[in-house]
Amino acid sequence: MIESLRCAFRGVALVFRSQRNARIHAGAAALVAAAGAWLGLTRAEWCWIVLAIVAVWAAEASNTAVERLTDLVSPARHPLAGQAKDVAAGAVLIAAAGAALIGLIVLGPRVLAALPGAAGR
Repeated sequence: MIESLRCAFRGVALVFRSQRNARIHAGAAALVAAAGAWLGLTRAEWCWIVLAIVAVWAAEASNTAVERLTDLVSPARHPLAGQAKDVAAGAVLIAAAGAALIGLIVLGPRVLAALPGAAGR
């Protein structure tokens, strides 16, 4: 079990070292977490935010795995290899769009309420 965890952590580290978008997603997650702490999210709201963040990171990790495996089995350009990579990248896009929507639903009203002059809204 310890070796499995070691491999998993090595994989996560590889994603963050090799994928610029993973680092961008991590920065966005940190900003959202800071905003959530500042706005005093409820437990239920945190569950949605954490789920959204985890979905994006899982999609990014899966995308990286598909890219690497595709490069291994098809070093030359092949239409199916390109399609596999495109679909994996599409999964990240879907997860990120969903996370952004969850962020707007959960954080949007609280941010608007926190703006100056929002007391009358």
